Amino acid sequence: MTLPLELDTSLPTWRARAVRYLLIYVALVVALVSVRSGTSGVRPALREARSREGQLITQRDNLALQLQALENPQRVRNWAFANGMRRVADAPKEVQTFPVQHVNAAAPGTGAAQPPLEVRTEWK
Repeated sequence: MTLPLELDTSLPTWRARAVRYLLIYVALVVALVSVRSGTSGVRPALREARSREGQLITQRDNLALQLQALENPQRVRNWAFANGMRRVADAPKEVQTFPVQHVNAAAPGTGAAQPPLEVRTEWK
């Protein structure tokens, strides 16, 4: 069983609906216009930031190239020799003798003999 659907089609009802929809659309337009005016400076600032980012990336790349040129091993070697570095082969050598110590000699103040010195090398 279906009940008959009665629609109110009188002029005051349609006028009230039209006013309601009109107010909703006006509120939506006001909201959108206010958001647009509030964010109007975002796009130019974003363009400025992108151009500044491009400039900074270019500057970083140029500085990296300059750094590589300054850290060149040949340039560092020439600078070191100009500032007094000497090669190991050219440096004067001094010879000195060390006193012999017996491994089994007793430590001073103790009666026990010291264990022999052991060195273990691990290569990785």
